[in-house]
Amino acid sequence: MTARELDAAGVRDPALRAAYTTCRQLNARHGKTYFLATRLLPVDRRCAVHALYGFARRADDIVDDLGGHASTAQRAAALDALEADWRAASRGGAVRDPVVMAAADTVARYGIAEQHFTDFLASMRADLSVRDYPTYADLRGYMHGSAAVIGLQMVPVLGTVVPREEAEPHAAALGVAFQLTNFLRDVGEDLDRDRVYLPADLLAAHGVDRELLRWSRLTGRRDARITAALAAAAALTREVYREAEPGIAQLQPVSAPCVRAAFVLYSDILRVIEEDGYATVHRRAVVGTGRRASVALSGLVQAVAARRGWRKREAERTRAIGELGVGDGAPGGAR
Repeated sequence: MTARELDAAGVRDPALRAAYTTCRQLNARHGKTYFLATRLLPVDRRCAVHALYGFARRADDIVDDLGGHASTAQRAAALDALEADWRAASRGGAVRDPVVMAAADTVARYGIAEQHFTDFLASMRADLSVRDYPTYADLRGYMHGSAAVIGLQMVPVLGTVVPREEAEPHAAALGVAFQLTNFLRDVGEDLDRDRVYLPADLLAAHGVDRELLRWSRLTGRRDARITAALAAAAALTREVYREAEPGIAQLQPVSAPCVRAAFVLYSDILRVIEEDGYATVHRRAVVGTGRRASVALSGLVQAVAARRGWRKREAERTRAIGELGVGDGAPGGAR
């Protein structure tokens, strides 16, 4: 975390400053798309986004990458410890984990509902034992905690120009769209972890099951049925993006360019998957550096313009309040 970001966010405590810096480093290392988009936010809001990402990353690392050889029981214990730390921190207790410390501080600053974290941790716990989802409805239940609540956590940080409850369904849908994109991108890697996130009923409609996916992964051979199933999953994901997109205009203008950039970059992952012939059983689709830079530059132009407009409106609002104060007989007004 840069000193400028921490100062703008009003983070003064040295331990908290170090905690937020840890979260920023996690985001920069693992969440390249999110990190790039976060750079488009007003400087005072970046700390909060890094903290929320850091907490999600910490739990995900426990579930997927804890030492590479940890047993399910060890992962469960680590997740229990994370949840215990979270409960303590959210009630004002002292914790050592810097990521938990920063996330709890962000929740307090922005009034984020703690239920979102409860739901998130429940979905992370499901990853310890659930290996597939029979239907899309079952998957949506999982994604409420693993993805939708991430969007809901972000709404208070980003701010809205409509009542918050009006923007929340779109924010939740955007989290789901991003995760569905990840599921499509990571089919092969998830198979290596013995997981299939794409719903079994969608796969079965095209004659695909876990065994066929595993055969394709192990042999490197393509199958038209798999291609058709992944194309159907991509079409479903596009529908969720369409559900989410109206919410961008409901955000405060200074926050919208960040979310728009993330929307475009994640949509680009889906585009690359399609252009690569839905080969994600064998390789991960990657958006090129040039395209990422182009989207970031466009977002930066929008962000700068939005901040200038925001400052102008705030100055006009302050001036109007001052003028009203004079007419009201406020201290210092005309007598």
